[in-house]
Amino acid sequence: MRVALDATALSLSSGGLARYVGELSRALARTFPEDDYLLLSDQPFDLPHSSPANLRAARGPRCWLERRWWLWGATAHARRAGMEVFHGTNFEVPCLPLMPSVLSLHDLSPWMDPAWHANAQRVRRRTPLLIGLRLATIVLTDSEAVRRQAIERFRIHPSCVAAVPLAASRVFRPVPAPRTARPYFLFVGALEPRKNLRLLLEAWRQVRKRHEVDLVIAGRRREDFPSIREEPGLRLLGEVPDEQLPYLYSAALAFLYPSLYEGFGLPVLEAMQCGAPVITSRDPSISEVAGGAAWQLDARDVRAWIEALSQAAARPESLAEFRRRGLRRAAEFSWERTARLTREVYAEAARRFRT
Repeated sequence: MRVALDATALSLSSGGLARYVGELSRALARTFPEDDYLLLSDQPFDLPHSSPANLRAARGPRCWLERRWWLWGATAHARRAGMEVFHGTNFEVPCLPLMPSVLSLHDLSPWMDPAWHANAQRVRRRTPLLIGLRLATIVLTDSEAVRRQAIERFRIHPSCVAAVPLAASRVFRPVPAPRTARPYFLFVGALEPRKNLRLLLEAWRQVRKRHEVDLVIAGRRREDFPSIREEPGLRLLGEVPDEQLPYLYSAALAFLYPSLYEGFGLPVLEAMQCGAPVITSRDPSISEVAGGAAWQLDARDVRAWIEALSQAAARPESLAEFRRRGLRRAAEFSWERTARLTREVYAEAARRFRT
């Protein structure tokens, strides 16, 4: 099989979309060496590290017509390279249905609260049209929860939507970490409105009045998210390379993820794979990922978060069972499994397009 994947997310320095495209494309190429995979975009990007020979890159428009990337450029690149299926990895597929396509709908956050995505007007406008006009052969979600939401909101026939879970990279594993001066809670992820950091900071500040525990926040701050002021005990690390994240996860008293809404919740899985106990929200997708291996709370109940963090700080040994459950749960996910299930979706899209 010959598959073209939209690589635009690889132009980002970090985040779940970049991780998705990098890990998936590399896993597909490794798992199916007989296939040919082409990453393409009209934006500059780098091939994922240690890419197999059957994972290649095609960059940029070749003429003025191809500058209309989704109208013609992406399709022209894919057809010129002999690709059989196009995977739009980030809410878009080509406007002309000249080949089978799979559209990744990672979540429905652009349509749930405008404040969550100030710059998502294009996605809010175009993606429903691409789905409604059936320009995508199959819609692909990261969880069953989002699959159900997509069917209901966009009136998609259930047979045209598939859910394939993601996985944590192999770099995430328990590692011996130096003991820090004080224990700390950890948040990892993009700093954006729906991550609910305001509640997290409010709960931690209350807990810190009684317990010497820091809060470490690692992640890229999105332009529409206000700056967080510095204060004692709060460590703002910004973007952290993947190779350093396992040390942060492994040494954390607990990983905190009070997100209001997720399409999957990859940091939760990364933390569990490193052996960190997870305290997170009751979002349906996160619940699907956690599988009973995390301590879950109402994302808007600050009192519940204060009580949970207080207990974790006062009795760290009470979190040991969550560490064990998390490691067992994380072992059920792998990018090889994701690649195999995704390739089945490609094959089904190709079959449907021919019939």
